[in-house]
Parts: sequence; C-alpha cells; structure tokens
Amino acid sequence: MRHRKAGLKLNRTTSHRIAMFRNMVTSLFKYERIRTTNAKAKELKRWADHLITLAKRGDLHARRQALSIVREKEVVHKLFEEANQRFGTNAGGYTRVIKLGWRPGDAAPVSLIELVVAAEKPKKKKLKKKTQKTEVAKKKVETAETPAPAKAAKPKKAEKKPKEAKAKRAPEKKAAEEPRGVKTETKARRTTAKKETADKEEAKAKPAAKKPKAAAKKKTPTDKK
Repeated sequence: MRHRKAGLKLNRTTSHRIAMFRNMVTSLFKYERIRTTNAKAKELKRWADHLITLAKRGDLHARRQALSIVREKEVVHKLFEEANQRFGTNAGGYTRVIKLGWRPGDAAPVSLIELVVAAEKPKKKKLKKKTQKTEVAKKKVETAETPAPAKAAKPKKAEKKPKEAKAKRAPEKKAAEEPRGVKTETKARRTTAKKETADKEEAKAKPAAKKPKAAAKKKTPTDKK
C-alpha cells in the first residue's frame, strides 16, 4: 500500500523528478511566472510554498535550506529580501494556476503558474480617510471661530414675510370659499329688482301725460257752444 507517500511520480525517476522541479522553482522565482502542464504546475505549488515559508522565517538555517534547493544564489537573496514585504500578511496562497488550454501536438493541458502580488490598496485608503477627517475637522473649527451676525438677521425677515402673505391671502381664501351659485343668484335678483323699478317709473309717467290731452278734448265742445 502507498501510504504516506505524497507527490506525483510523473513517469520519471526520483533523481530526474527532483532535478526538474529544482530547475522549475528557480525559474519561477526568477521570472515570477512559468508555462507548463497542469500536473507539473500543481506539484510545483508545493515546492514554491515551502521555499516562501523558509524565506519568511529569514534565519541562516532557512537560507541554507533554500540554497540546497534553488540553483542560483541571487534568486535566493532576492526571495529572502522581498518575502516579508510581499507575503508577510498572507498565510498561504502564494501562487496562482491559470488554465490556458491544450498544447498543440500531444494535446496536453497547459496552465500558467505565477506568484501572487500582495495588494497594498487598503493602506492607501486608510491614509486618505485620515486626511479627509483632518480636513473636515479643520473646517469645523474655522466655522466655529468665525462669528455669524448676518445669519441671525435673516430668520427675522423670513418670519415677517409669511405673516404678510397670510394677511393678503385671507380675503382671497374667503372669496374662494364662497360657492359660485350664490353669486349668480344675487346678480339675478339685482337685475330683476332694477327692471321692476324701471317699469314702475314708466307706468307712473304715462298717465300723467295723457290727462292734459283729455282736458283739452273736453274744452272744445264748450267753446263751440
């Protein structure tokens, strides 16, 4: 039974497999990304994570362990200098595997393995927030120190205007509250009353004019006699 034997054989001997992954790890930390098959990329993640944990530890023993794996000294020194700044906050997930498709010829699945860059955006945002808060506090202090006599006079004018407006609008509201039918009835009554008075005056004037004519007619026969 194959218990406690992690890792892939990849149809290679032990010496060939170890030499291959040592070369791949050195090129990964040198160029920060490699294009290879999916199986090799997944196995390479284990080697890369182990070396980054040694670099984060940073002591002499860890450096010597890394030099026993990586082929070039310059790559090891670069890794140990940048490890705490680049991967200090992260507790894993130092690499990323992106599948690209199939290789022409043998149709082997190909993927891209690369180092993950730690994002430093939250720190910049915190600095911006602090600067904004300080600016807002300064503005509040300036407004509190400066006197504002004009602001006290403006509300009084604003209070008088609504009273005048209410007094002017009061008769308009009363007129609006009266129904339209009442106005028409009052006008009709006035017109009828005027007509009645005019008819009475005409009726009084007509008999007064006819009486002298009748008197003249009566006098004519007496004069002939």
